[in-house]
Amino acid sequence: MKYGAILFQLVLLLCLFQGCREENDFVPAATIHSISDYRQKVDADFEFVISIPHASTSDALIDYATSDGTAIAGVDYTSVSGTATIPAGSVSTNIKVKVKGDSLRMNSQNFYLHLSNPKNCTIVIERVAAVIINDGLYFPVDNTGYTTPDSYPDYTLAWSDEFNAKSIDENSWTFEQGNNGWGTHELGYYTNRTQNAFMSLGNLIIEARKEEYFGAEFTSARITTKGKKSFKYGRIDIRAKISTPNGAMSSLRMMGSNIDTIGWPNCGEIDIMQLPHIEYYAYNTLHWSDSLTAAPRQFGVNNWFGGIGGDSKFYVFTAVWNADHIEMYIDDNLTFEMNTHGRSLPFNNDFFFIFNVSVGGDWPGTPPPTAQFPQRMVVDYVRVFQKN
Repeated sequence: MKYGAILFQLVLLLCLFQGCREENDFVPAATIHSISDYRQKVDADFEFVISIPHASTSDALIDYATSDGTAIAGVDYTSVSGTATIPAGSVSTNIKVKVKGDSLRMNSQNFYLHLSNPKNCTIVIERVAAVIINDGLYFPVDNTGYTTPDSYPDYTLAWSDEFNAKSIDENSWTFEQGNNGWGTHELGYYTNRTQNAFMSLGNLIIEARKEEYFGAEFTSARITTKGKKSFKYGRIDIRAKISTPNGAMSSLRMMGSNIDTIGWPNCGEIDIMQLPHIEYYAYNTLHWSDSLTAAPRQFGVNNWFGGIGGDSKFYVFTAVWNADHIEMYIDDNLTFEMNTHGRSLPFNNDFFFIFNVSVGGDWPGTPPPTAQFPQRMVVDYVRVFQKN
């Protein structure tokens, strides 16, 4: 009798538990997730999805309303509010928010959707975000800054790119892609996407971004004229503006065209400008290898860059290169010179261009936690003049 009473109580408790569980099953928990999408040139809807794990016999009702983040209602999106209904027998419903069309390239923005006052359901998350990715190809910049003429006495324009086309000229430039470290343990993945390199209003823009991409933490672009445009001697003018120092490095360089056969630094390298975005110095440097020991050699100088970074105005970075001498200038002010006459150096061969914004590596090192991305280099033109 004693054991029978205990068994009866256990069965009763089990039934009560089962009843409570079944009763709770009829009050579903509604879930919603943050969303992220690209802004279009025309108005387009961003869609939030509210869902429940199984259909209910009653309508599930939830009030909703948007609020501003860095995106502003009426400017970037149209605010909405109301009551969302998941009809009986269904498991989801959508809330659409219209995002204003725009082609401006700028940092991503966000707004929020708030949920409240649930009926016939519960709410797991009360606020989620919508991220507007502004990857348009319209990027106006202030043209203030130094400029140089399009002709010089005793020189002929051998080649130029004014970056006036709608896309990068692949008859002159090649995108180098991947995240193989590029010899200096860089952290980024170079792509051929317009997110990382594009043309706008007569400028080339190379943009380094903090984002996960094929195992890398950052993305950027690296373009080169290797195998397409190479030069021996001349005056090279490159007009560019550089992001303020903040975790990446902009580079305008030339590399020996025979790099694939004799390797670096045997091929030689002419750094017309390298600006690590952790400091305010632009570097002019030549790289080569010692003819006796084959050890890497270099000679370079760094130049104070005004303390305000390069994104306030354009500068012109120049190399004047002949068989005996290489000089470099910033805004026609001499910053570097080296006599190459009578020395076993590789600077009497053809060289090609490399333009890139790198992130991390042996120099300048891992970006600090405070580094702001994206980082951009804007190039107005590159011109190669050669003696008549």
